[in-house]
Amino acid sequence: MPSVFWLKNDVPERIACGDEHSALVTGNGKLFMFGSNNWGQLGLGSKQTVQKPTCVKALKGEKVRLVACGRNHTLISTEQGHVFACGGNGEGQLGLGDCEERTAFQRIGFFQAHGPIKMLAAGSNTSAALTEGGKLFMWGENSEGQIGLGKRSQATRPLEVSVGRPVSWVSCGYYHSALVTADGALFTFGERDSGKLGLRPERLARHRVPQRVESITEPVLQVACGGSHTVALTGYGVYSFGLGQFGQLGLGTFVFESQLPRPVQRFQAGRPTRVTCGESHTAILTDTGLLYSFGDGRHGKLGLGDQNFTNHFHPAVVPRFLPLAVQAAACGGCHMVVLARPRGPGCSAITLEDAAFDFLGEPTATLQRSLSARVRRRERVGSGAGEGPNRSRTSVGSLCFMVCCSSGQTGGDVESLTDCDSVRGLGETTDFLNLVRNLWVLQMWSNVTFIILILVSVLTVRLM
Repeated sequence: MPSVFWLKNDVPERIACGDEHSALVTGNGKLFMFGSNNWGQLGLGSKQTVQKPTCVKALKGEKVRLVACGRNHTLISTEQGHVFACGGNGEGQLGLGDCEERTAFQRIGFFQAHGPIKMLAAGSNTSAALTEGGKLFMWGENSEGQIGLGKRSQATRPLEVSVGRPVSWVSCGYYHSALVTADGALFTFGERDSGKLGLRPERLARHRVPQRVESITEPVLQVACGGSHTVALTGYGVYSFGLGQFGQLGLGTFVFESQLPRPVQRFQAGRPTRVTCGESHTAILTDTGLLYSFGDGRHGKLGLGDQNFTNHFHPAVVPRFLPLAVQAAACGGCHMVVLARPRGPGCSAITLEDAAFDFLGEPTATLQRSLSARVRRRERVGSGAGEGPNRSRTSVGSLCFMVCCSSGQTGGDVESLTDCDSVRGLGETTDFLNLVRNLWVLQMWSNVTFIILILVSVLTVRLM
């Protein structure tokens, strides 16, 4: 279940997750890092794991604006237009011209002459930077074509990736990448297995350079790449493709792979405005401040309370955030970080009846009973943001910072939430077909075990 912590005298504004580490940038331009640090990806000058958000003091002279976390490295850009990198560098993903790891942030001199940076992205051993002018630069490993530079095996310095038009968005997955152009065209490149590129068979031969995904006819706004899947956001909906054995596509229990983009349904209480992917899970934000998650439920990374180890094959609203307006979410390898704030005056909390539907598309009785408990308690304690031990710290409108996970990348000693009853019975929102399948598998193994026991008994009698 999500836990919470605050920063004193500052406001978190941007968040990022790597495979096992996390980062946040504050309104004052400070960078905080925590989590695994085996390659020095926290930029703190050592390789010690950090359990609590720790400010990178070596960047005191810079005001950090953007951050991106890869599997074992981190990228940042500053208000002064500088780009820094630290961590693992086995494939040149730091862009420093060599393959030696760095435990402290090092400046990438290449970007001094290429204008301000609009966006950063990082993958397994890859990095990307998008300029305000729409130019895309990528570097790092290219064994599968994941930086779009054809037959080249790697690039230790940034190189431009061009599709003949300005680029507005970029995302790096584990071994594939995607970009969106200013006119809404989606391009993918890299590892071609499992349909994660969303390309028709005849286009896969050129997977080492960007190929347009023609199946999505609407203009694409954003794209997110996971371990083996991709999710694209348009002005009208969400599309997913690739591997979906854990439910990370959000397309239903029996859709384990989709070679071409397919629409993701079940966003009745708001329009999707942001997508983010981890290795095997996905999160979607709506314009009403709701957070939906689906996919691999291990480690509690979906934030769905008691159902920590249940895969969700359809988008499920995270009930803990219903009283809040979610501002941002970032998915890592085994965790998720969420940035949220109390809803403003005149904005009532979204209820479960508004947001959650069962497999048939009707409100579930279980969720109604759970909501009744929430409503009764809200009526007892009042709806003011300043009431209660946790609310008093956010009554002035400061942002609160939520974390879902079970290891060091969660930020360590977080303050426990007390609103546990809001997620009781949530397991019954899991897809009914998923439950049927699990029961069928259990019955099958029971039958196999029974047959084996009979055969062993027969053989024993014959041997005697």
